[in-house]
Amino acid sequence: MQVKIEQSWAKALEQEFNQPYFEELARTLHQQKAEGTVIYPPGNRIFYAFELCPLDRVKVVILGQDPYHNPGQAMGLSFSVPEGIAPPPSLKNIFKEIESDCGIRMSGYPNLEKWARQGVLMLNSVLTVIASRPASHSRIGWQQFTDSVIRTVSDRREGVVFLLWGNYAKNKAPLIDATRHHILTAAHPSPLAGGAFFGCRHFSRTNEILVSEGLSPIDWQL
Repeated sequence: MQVKIEQSWAKALEQEFNQPYFEELARTLHQQKAEGTVIYPPGNRIFYAFELCPLDRVKVVILGQDPYHNPGQAMGLSFSVPEGIAPPPSLKNIFKEIESDCGIRMSGYPNLEKWARQGVLMLNSVLTVIASRPASHSRIGWQQFTDSVIRTVSDRREGVVFLLWGNYAKNKAPLIDATRHHILTAAHPSPLAGGAFFGCRHFSRTNEILVSEGLSPIDWQL
C-alpha cells in the first residue's frame, strides 16, 4: 500500500507497509476517522519524526510510548509539543536534566524539531491515539511497525545512541545490536518515577559518544 513517508524510510520499510497487519492498521484508522473519532496527531503528522530525520541521518533515538492524548499536544515527535502548548511534566523534567547535565539554560520552548533536524529520531512506539484515551491504539499494530523501525536503524546504521527511558522502552533493547550501537537506559522522566530520571546525564554522555564516533554533537539548547 502507499504510505506518505520520507523517501529513505519508504524504501527501507517498503515490505512492512505491504504486510497484512499494516493494511489492517490502516483500515482501522480510516474506519475510526470515518465514524468521527478524533485521532491524534493529525494525519499529516503521524510520520513527522521520519520526515525530519531521514534514515541516513539518524544519530540518536529517543523512544517514547504513545502520543499525547489532549487537544493540540501530539505532533508526531516523542515528548514534543507545538509552540504555544505548555510543556508536559515529562518534558519539563527532561529540560531540568539537560540544564543540570550540560550546564545550559533551557527556555522551556517545547517544540523539539530542532533536535530531530540534527539526527535525533523522536520515535513513539505507538504513532496514534484516540483523543482523551491514552494507549487506545496500543493494540492495532503500531508496535510491530515501530519494532521494525528500531531493527532497521540497528541493521543499517552504525554507532547510534539509543536512549531508553522507563521499563517500556528498556524492553526494546533486544531489538538493537549492542555490539554496533550504544544503549543508555534510565528511569522514565515522568514525575511518577519519583525523580529517578535525574542524574542520568544522558545528554552529555550522548554527545561524548557522538564525538568519539567522529560525529557532531547534538545542540540540546532550546
